[in-house]
Amino acid sequence: MKHTFDLSSLPWTVEGYTPYLWLFERLYGGMGNNAKCVDILPVSARVPGSVQGALREAGVLPDWNNGVNYRDCEWVEHRHWMYRTHLPAAWLDKHSTFRLECLGLDYSGWIFVNGKEAATFKGTHLTHVFDLTPFLTEIDNVLEIVFDLPPRWLGQFGYTSQIREWKSRFNYTWDWTPRIVQTGIWDTISLAAVQGSELVSLRCTTDVNLHDNKGILKIGGGITAGDAEIVQISLEEEGVLIRHGEFTRTEFEQDIQWDDLPVHLWWPNLEGEQPLYTVTCRLLDKAGHEHDRLERRVGFKHVEWTPCEGAPLQADPWVCAVNGRPIFLQGVNFAPLCSNFADLRRKDYEKRLLQYRELGLNLFRINACQFLERQWFYDLCDELGLMVWQEFPLTSSGIDNWPPEDDASIAAMAEIATSFIERRRHHVSLLLWSGGNELQGDLDGHKYGMGKPCDTSHPMLKRLQEVAQTLDPGRRFIPTSPSGPRAGANPADFGAGLHWDVHGGAAQSSLAEAEKYWAADDALFRSEVYCSGASAAELIKKYAGDFKLFPPTADNPYWTRLTTWWLDWNRLVQIYGREPVDLAEYVAWSQAQQAKMLGLEIQACKDRFPRCGGILLWSGHDTFPLTINSSLIDFDGNFKPAALAVAHAWGGAAGKSHE
Repeated sequence: MKHTFDLSSLPWTVEGYTPYLWLFERLYGGMGNNAKCVDILPVSARVPGSVQGALREAGVLPDWNNGVNYRDCEWVEHRHWMYRTHLPAAWLDKHSTFRLECLGLDYSGWIFVNGKEAATFKGTHLTHVFDLTPFLTEIDNVLEIVFDLPPRWLGQFGYTSQIREWKSRFNYTWDWTPRIVQTGIWDTISLAAVQGSELVSLRCTTDVNLHDNKGILKIGGGITAGDAEIVQISLEEEGVLIRHGEFTRTEFEQDIQWDDLPVHLWWPNLEGEQPLYTVTCRLLDKAGHEHDRLERRVGFKHVEWTPCEGAPLQADPWVCAVNGRPIFLQGVNFAPLCSNFADLRRKDYEKRLLQYRELGLNLFRINACQFLERQWFYDLCDELGLMVWQEFPLTSSGIDNWPPEDDASIAAMAEIATSFIERRRHHVSLLLWSGGNELQGDLDGHKYGMGKPCDTSHPMLKRLQEVAQTLDPGRRFIPTSPSGPRAGANPADFGAGLHWDVHGGAAQSSLAEAEKYWAADDALFRSEVYCSGASAAELIKKYAGDFKLFPPTADNPYWTRLTTWWLDWNRLVQIYGREPVDLAEYVAWSQAQQAKMLGLEIQACKDRFPRCGGILLWSGHDTFPLTINSSLIDFDGNFKPAALAVAHAWGGAAGKSHE
């Protein structure tokens, strides 16, 4: 039998130490007295949650969203942090094996039970499971999770080929968020009590036979040794049984396929409904006693990728047909909702994803500088018809964009990719896997700058392709984005068939120049297009701290905290023939130009369908309260005027209601 206890229901504290001083005290009894040398005394901590979030709630840290307060928070990454809780005696017994199951620890450290080291861990993108049984007593069990110092630098700029640490890179600064190097328990943490057999894995994927629109379910998994040898599988829709079967261990481990399922098809947003079904696997012994149970919520869709009309014969296919219907892919790159993503809750995602559905989006791209989004993100995408392009955490660095080639790095990334796929492949919203973001260069040693996208001739990307095709063969894998002969589209080469999936555009030019550019565009797909626009004046004032608000130029430190390339002052002065008189006028100009430009870009690509398969904007929303960015939704969750222009082009309800 198996019981799982949610450790987030327990009270936790977190305290900070000069590195290794806590261990010195444990080994040698401290510095000659009974007092602990704690740098930061214990504070209450939410779990899941970040150290930074706990310290901010306790008043130890300032609000890093204001001004440049984030600079006053960087000291956190120079400490060891110890989370502590007590395991209830009622959860424990003498007959079970007890496992600590952690879906997200950021980034490395030690597990202690009753003062004894039980395990070590490393890796933000992996699940971690530890056997605690040998360390537990009947009562008064103390669990401690100690976090080591994070890697020093994994930020936006540097050398991809030299990366050897697999932690979310955006936390170290990107052009849309400052350095807040998260530490903490960022996903579900639980204690599993197991007696006898259990289901240790579950493979579950779906498809549709378009000849009769009947569903296909393929399911299998692994079972530990024991008395339980029978697996009962059922498929239900809102409590109504669709199919039921009973199988042996061998049949289950070798995979079972159900065909001819009478199901309703799942459609992307604006194309139809999103019916979902529950798959339940019960592990039974010969007496019919249940030992374990796993559930997956699934939907049924079929995806085919076909060539764009007029594309070169050798080009990748970029028209996506869902259930036999070609669909223009329209959406955004989904940035983290905030830097300290460990502190987010389902309700934070609900509001944002409902906004995107209202705008008319049908696809998110999760960039490689981020992380595998939480289960509830995928659950909500399943419910709302929002498809997901998920990348593995391997991204460019500006100077050198070449993935590591050493065997250890390839093995580490393959393990991460395996974990991503095994956890998310059952979701109907999942559309494709990507090896990474803006990986470029070639095997001849040209590894620098923005040039030729990498392909599967690179050993790292070849291995990731093998993992994806083995574990999720029904889904598309692309080596990187952009992909094809060119990373960006050069107007001088329009018509030459060199622009497949590209990044960039004519975003910072005048409207007339942009119209000319987009009228001649021949890209088959655009996975990052942007145009900057200021946030609302109220938001700019709200987070300014002591900074001067105006003018928004390159010599104003409030406007250049992260980067200067989103600034549009010079472009606006050229367009309007004079400088804006105040912040309100500047914001009005900036937002109007962004709305016109993004509306033009999307409509131009959509008008070319099926010569163009889709367009994704960078980015959908702000992770940090930026004065100006390319987002549609500001940090406080408000639509910019550009969002309504985009919704009009996408055909979303928000666009129709504001016509």
